[in-house]
Amino acid sequence: MPTQTASDMKTSREMETEALPIRGRSMHISRQAVAADHASQTAPLRLPPVERGALLVPRLSLRVFAKDEEVFAEGDRAGCIYRIVTGAARTTRLLSDGRRQITAFHLAGDIFGLESDPEHRFCAESLGHSTIGTYRHCNLDTLAMVDDHLARQIMRASIVALGRAQDHMLLLGRQSALEKIATFLLDLSGRFPNDDQIDLPMSRIDIADHLGMTIATVSRALTLLVRDEIIAIPAHRRSIAIRNRAALKRLNA
Repeated sequence: MPTQTASDMKTSREMETEALPIRGRSMHISRQAVAADHASQTAPLRLPPVERGALLVPRLSLRVFAKDEEVFAEGDRAGCIYRIVTGAARTTRLLSDGRRQITAFHLAGDIFGLESDPEHRFCAESLGHSTIGTYRHCNLDTLAMVDDHLARQIMRASIVALGRAQDHMLLLGRQSALEKIATFLLDLSGRFPNDDQIDLPMSRIDIADHLGMTIATVSRALTLLVRDEIIAIPAHRRSIAIRNRAALKRLNA
């Protein structure tokens, strides 16, 4: 075995001594790396604005629909959320006896098509020449992270739709045709900028199918309200002017 000289031993010790600080620095850097890695795992995800806009924010696709054109059918995959840009739409369902039940009317600005199931439970149709925007369906938690304004709008639309569905159930339980018409007109008037002037996007048969009445009963009820000067219906126009809101509210009481 070769004999190690003093010079060789010194050189080895010097190398060990000089390596110690390097190893110490390496250990220090390693701790920093571990801490940084742990922080990156526990910190909330924050995406740069450009990346958020480019990758995740849903885009609104516009499409023009003709009168009575189908937007989606009952049983279609519920992969989109819809917004009325101009015009109006109705959601309907055919009952087992062949009658049509209109569940809701959607006006400009309304969001519809939200479903708790993977398929649409109703059919949606355009009431006239309408422009309807489409958002591809996405998880609301993800949407809230990238576009909280749109997420709040969708949540508000869900709450409004639930309230209107509850009001519609109460309306269908009313006994008087005048009560049903009064309730319908007051609700509809609140959805227009001038609540004393209602520009009807729907026909009288649509109103009848929404209220569970016949078109003849709807016409008689409107005629009585005109006779009592509670409403006015201008000739050759599909609109209704509310002339005595207090009397209309008494019918709705």
